[in-house]
Amino acid sequence: MGLRDLLYRVYERRLQSSLNPQQIPRHVGVILDGNRRWARSYAKRITEGHKAGADKIHELLDWCDEVGVEVVTLWLLSTDNLNRPRDELAALFEIIEGVVRDLMAAGRWRVHPVGALDLLPDSTARLLKEADEATRDVPGLVVNAAIGYGGRREIADAVRSLLYEHASRGTSIEELAEILDVEHIAEHLYTRGQPDPDLLIRTSGEQRLSGFLLWQSAHSEFYFCEAYWPDFRKVDFLRALRSYAARQRRYGV
Repeated sequence: MGLRDLLYRVYERRLQSSLNPQQIPRHVGVILDGNRRWARSYAKRITEGHKAGADKIHELLDWCDEVGVEVVTLWLLSTDNLNRPRDELAALFEIIEGVVRDLMAAGRWRVHPVGALDLLPDSTARLLKEADEATRDVPGLVVNAAIGYGGRREIADAVRSLLYEHASRGTSIEELAEILDVEHIAEHLYTRGQPDPDLLIRTSGEQRLSGFLLWQSAHSEFYFCEAYWPDFRKVDFLRALRSYAARQRRYGV
């Protein structure tokens, strides 16, 4: 180990030891952005960028386990991404399926699909449902795999589910309008039953949410990191936690 690596490790340990366990976010959402730009910056193929990004996921989950995060939502593929070239999508779905299989095989995490499964290839949708079933009773970290996910689509799906539920009970539109509140919609979101995200991290330097957890992020803290996702380091994660701990959450304006 070189001097630079040694100094980095010392700094990393010091940073982690400075974190207050009482100020660790319960739910962290991560927009895994920058795989394509990472590949271009290293003169690699786009699929190599996606593969490098996939390889980083286990590291992130290990870091979350170490500090006591309870829920992680990983935005792996948006509904807008489904418009990418067919050959890139085919390779990307193959990589994503590999990630889901690895998470399921690890036996350490509960894998929960978050997104519109009907928009995905049949093999991907089946695998996500299988992972959900197979890991349902695994204790520990919940990993929301946001694949084919869009915040507006999620809210539309929640409202649609709510309407179907009340229609099956014979509730009229007028009766539903009288009682409808935000909790009724929250109960039909993809993440129902989970705490809303305390901290949202986006890599690659972009400073926007792009619809990620649009409903749930009303009171979230945001952290934007310049590093492309494949280059995201543990020290970057710890800095995000340090930034979160230093903020005073007001849950309002």
